[in-house]
Amino acid sequence: MDLRSELLKSIWYGFTALDLEKSGKVSKSQLKVLSHNLCTVLCIPHDPVALEDHFRDDDDGPVSSQGYMPYLNKYILDKVIEGSFTKENVDELCWTLTAKKNYQTDKTSSTVLPERDAFRLWCLFNFLSEDKYPLVMVPDEVEYLLKKICMSMSIEFNCVELEDFFSQNSVQQTGITVWVFLEMMNSGKLTRGIDKSITSMAIEEVYREIVGDVLKEGYLWKKGQLRRNWKERWFTLRPSSLSYYTGEDRKDCQGNIVLDGNCCVEVLPDRDGKRCMFCLKTLSKTYEMSASDTKQRQEWTTAIQTAIRLHVEGKTSLHKDLKLKRREQREQRDKRCHAKEEELQRLRALQEERERGLVELDLLKEAQKQAQALLEQDEQRRRQQHEQMQRALEVQLKEAEEARVSMQAEMVLKEEEAERQRKRIQELEEMQKRLEEALQLEIKARRDEEVFRYAQAGLLAEEEEKMKALMCLQEEQEEYILKTQREKQELRQEMEVKSRSLDEAQRQLEEVRANRHKVDQDVVAAQRKLRQASTNVKHWNVQMNRLMRPIGPGEKRPSLGSSFASFQIPTQRDPGLRIRRKSGSEDQDEESKENVDNSAGCDLEKRQSHASNGDMDIP
Repeated sequence: MDLRSELLKSIWYGFTALDLEKSGKVSKSQLKVLSHNLCTVLCIPHDPVALEDHFRDDDDGPVSSQGYMPYLNKYILDKVIEGSFTKENVDELCWTLTAKKNYQTDKTSSTVLPERDAFRLWCLFNFLSEDKYPLVMVPDEVEYLLKKICMSMSIEFNCVELEDFFSQNSVQQTGITVWVFLEMMNSGKLTRGIDKSITSMAIEEVYREIVGDVLKEGYLWKKGQLRRNWKERWFTLRPSSLSYYTGEDRKDCQGNIVLDGNCCVEVLPDRDGKRCMFCLKTLSKTYEMSASDTKQRQEWTTAIQTAIRLHVEGKTSLHKDLKLKRREQREQRDKRCHAKEEELQRLRALQEERERGLVELDLLKEAQKQAQALLEQDEQRRRQQHEQMQRALEVQLKEAEEARVSMQAEMVLKEEEAERQRKRIQELEEMQKRLEEALQLEIKARRDEEVFRYAQAGLLAEEEEKMKALMCLQEEQEEYILKTQREKQELRQEMEVKSRSLDEAQRQLEEVRANRHKVDQDVVAAQRKLRQASTNVKHWNVQMNRLMRPIGPGEKRPSLGSSFASFQIPTQRDPGLRIRRKSGSEDQDEESKENVDNSAGCDLEKRQSHASNGDMDIP
């Protein structure tokens, strides 16, 4: 998403706010005011005659958004220079125009967001909205923004209330508008029981992170380049630079480090009383910094490496890149869902075709049974007719034989009757021929039945092949489901292992902190013993100075002189109780003190030896 697209989103709100009748058109006088204000905040020269020249052929009536776009692109947006203006000023101008018309709230309600927070949420909505008009934000982006805000407030995001909100919303499929989003935030369901100041700080942090391209902010100790002393600074990391200020208000900028592909980050060992150190190397300088703990150092080094990677890849914003990736993931998810839906439809079609085939097969089987029953009935009827005709012929033949035997004498008289009998036989023969023809037709019908049965067997074989293909598809689907479940189980196990590793690392960190506290206590005790030993040595030196006075003439030498001669004052401190000083000057002071103590001890030994020999020292 380039700068022109970002500006057009804000300008679209300003244009629609001037469209009071919601007809898609704005009067030319209002467009003149809008164009003049845009040129002012974009820091470009304004040509008051250009609008009249551009719409010279039109009358004094209103101008539509399509008619205003060529003028906006040619005379305003084409002259915009990135970095010469403040994008927030453009957003504030367009918000002022659109909020008066669309953002109407109850000022007495305790859950209404402050005007500044509503403006920042409006900017965040424009950044995360889809690149089509009217501007809407899909439910996934709404959930992402609300999770970021809840994470900044250190509370857990409640997905149930968001799902309830989208289930009640009539435009949940295409997304929600910014006014619906602000109404949801003003309802107080997501910030129930949370102070307004905490909510405002969370919205500001998310606004600076997403809209302001701030990768990370926080305090770090920085080592100076000339005086080499350590000072605490507030650092702000963006994809192209690392700036540091005197405080969180970011008013007094102390420096700006430009990041490019030649920069790198390295972790340094603890030294000079600083811990969790790291350095940022550029072509000209090396900047040494110290974080509060190891976690902060890891976060800062990772964030700086991310900024360098974005610069190398030619990307100006991390969240723009993340938004494009989330949009690609949504498109891929929609494609997968569409492909899955098509696969389900294909499986349903195959199932319906299989069911139709089974129904047709049942019908064919029923028709085959009916045809078989009809054939059996016809066959039985033909057999009965044939048997009846055979019995009739046999009866007639018997009657004829009896008539011929019994009536040979009456052959002449019965010639006509015999002729009639021959005609009857001929008719019977013709009937027999017809029966044979019927038998041939029956044989042909049976052959046709066999052909039908072969065709039916082919249909059954084809249906069996389709059933096998369907079973293969079901097996592949079950294997894919099992594979997905195994992958989920492996991811769950990996998360459990990482959680246990994190718990072990936290336990080790607590042990290291306890050991460090114990060592600090031991050091304090050693320093206390060292001070006590030094006090004892000074006390013995004073006592010896008092005892070692000169012996006058006639005085008796004390009997304890030999004991003083054999007594030696410790001249050095216990080496086990020494502590290494942090600076060279303190080491020199300690050495000078030890030299003075040694010289004092030597003088005392000489005086004791002289006293034991009877000599007298004259002061």
